[in-house]
Amino acid sequence: MKTTLLTLAVSAPILFVSCENPADKTTDAKVSAAVEKSGTTAENGIKYVFTPASQVNFVGSKVTGSHQGGFKAFTGHFTIKDGAPVGNDHKAVIDMASTFADDEKLTGHLKSPDFFDIEKFPQATFDVTGFKKDSETTYTVSGNFTLHGQTKNISFPATVNQSGDAVRIDAKFDINRKDFGIVYAGKADDLIRDEVVIELKLEATPEA
Repeated sequence: MKTTLLTLAVSAPILFVSCENPADKTTDAKVSAAVEKSGTTAENGIKYVFTPASQVNFVGSKVTGSHQGGFKAFTGHFTIKDGAPVGNDHKAVIDMASTFADDEKLTGHLKSPDFFDIEKFPQATFDVTGFKKDSETTYTVSGNFTLHGQTKNISFPATVNQSGDAVRIDAKFDINRKDFGIVYAGKADDLIRDEVVIELKLEATPEA
């Protein structure tokens, strides 16, 4: 009996960690209907394009644990004036075939119709509709996010910093995959959570 109790005492913290939802530690993106854009404005800013140092990553989880992944191929730009984003000419385009995960089998599954269905939806886009300045370096970013053929306007917090010629925009937030029609549940005893954490580490320099 003592052995059984000791085993339970040792394993309990491990079970707690494995069942933790990573999205509990991030801000929920606010989701609403897509916003119509009649055009883009740059407000005399300079176009900054993403450098190879930029990253778009995600974390998905199940009741038994989590997996990390991201996208290897994407393009995009910011419009910057005096070290701050201006106007609404900011956009990112992701090649969904570049999806990767920390498990090779999972990478293939994510590309299938159960999840991203990359044959039918080869691109995801984020088209900024507005920046709201909250402090010297923090903003609320809003934009039309198109994923899996669904477009919603999402808002999330981000930081913007300039160092020399480079501007960085960093953000970490979570979305509900079901808002974008990704509804695969997983196994009955290993259900996939709805929330997915997205982490942006974007660096850009002036377009040549």
